[in-house]
Amino acid sequence: MAYAQGIRRNWPQFALQLLTVFAVGLTIGAERNVVPVLGRDVLGVESRLVIGSFVVSFGFVKALLNLYGGKWSETYGRKPILIAGWLAALPIPIVLIYAPNWWWVTAGNVLLGIHQGLAWSMSVNAKIDLAGSDTRGFAVGLDEAFGYGGVAVGAWVTDIIAAQYGLRPAPFYFLAAVIVFALVASILLVEETLPYVEAEAEDADADLPFRSVLKRATWGDRTLFAAAQAGSVEKFVDALVWIAYPLYLTSVGLSVAQVGAVVCVYGSVWGILQLYTGKLADDIGRRPPIAVGMFVAGASVFATVLADGYSDWLLTAGITGVGMALLYPNLITVVGDAAHPSWRATGLGVYRMWRDAGYGFGAILIGVTATLISTTAAFYVVAAAMFVSGTITLVWMRETHLELRANARDDPQVTAPSRDG
Repeated sequence: MAYAQGIRRNWPQFALQLLTVFAVGLTIGAERNVVPVLGRDVLGVESRLVIGSFVVSFGFVKALLNLYGGKWSETYGRKPILIAGWLAALPIPIVLIYAPNWWWVTAGNVLLGIHQGLAWSMSVNAKIDLAGSDTRGFAVGLDEAFGYGGVAVGAWVTDIIAAQYGLRPAPFYFLAAVIVFALVASILLVEETLPYVEAEAEDADADLPFRSVLKRATWGDRTLFAAAQAGSVEKFVDALVWIAYPLYLTSVGLSVAQVGAVVCVYGSVWGILQLYTGKLADDIGRRPPIAVGMFVAGASVFATVLADGYSDWLLTAGITGVGMALLYPNLITVVGDAAHPSWRATGLGVYRMWRDAGYGFGAILIGVTATLISTTAAFYVVAAAMFVSGTITLVWMRETHLELRANARDDPQVTAPSRDG
């Protein structure tokens, strides 16, 4: 069998992988708004730092599984790791339905971190395997669009269920159905994509030991360092939406359903626009949309606490989604460009480790700021972090689009990127 790359050539499996990542998004989206309010109103948690603990556990566990999931997938294949991710998710609805206290929820989010670290990592790797280099940005954009579209829909659906039937158990019945469906589809329908990588990676000498990839993707390469720090800091925004939005917006008078609509706008705009922004990076390069996205998202987070009224919060949430759509898929694509096919999955795992550790770092920062100062101050701190990180990205990141980079080298007026960039 010839393993030729291309989205059109491999569209049945590519479409199935889009359905799978949509289910991954539904799984995390089902927790987005319901769980923080569940902690405050049902389990009696008052501390913002304690409520943030479930995001800390999720972020650091997902980061670790991203790192090793990429490495394992190059040894065992993408499909077994994907299935393992869905198996890890099976107990989550049971934990959330019967949790007697907040620490059970925090422990349940360890399983969510394992699930997301394995299942989403394998989904994006599989799409990159199938697509090839010419449409890599478009493939990642599609992956993130469907994934974060699932996050938005999951948050919206569970908020509607919670408003009608209560915070539990009804919303988590929906979550259980999604997990079972996706597990069965992964076992019976998903095919292994590792052979596509083996056909692409003809240069066996390009193999690097795991430790060397970890070093190179963290600090040994200026562009990969810029991507790693930007990925980590932009997760502060998502942690803010997860922790602070439900608490802040309900405290100023919005209902749970209205908060769900605000978060749904954020996730929907982020998800849908990635259908365009991933392709945009194939046309104009990766660096411009990343840099613009960092500053747009930071500015809109700042504007959220200046807004006053439901329609204003819908608007600022949408603008935040625009910024995230510009930066998010293209950071992944930068790493996919810079890594050799033989260690691309591991390199992406290192990037995703640092990126999703941002959930943990961000949740701690947000929780401490909200506890010691105010929830409003947490918005200002996250906005400032985005501005600083965006500046670092502008200074350190080099263009990785092969054709545009080659054109830059041919132009005597443009300084060619250094070997480490």
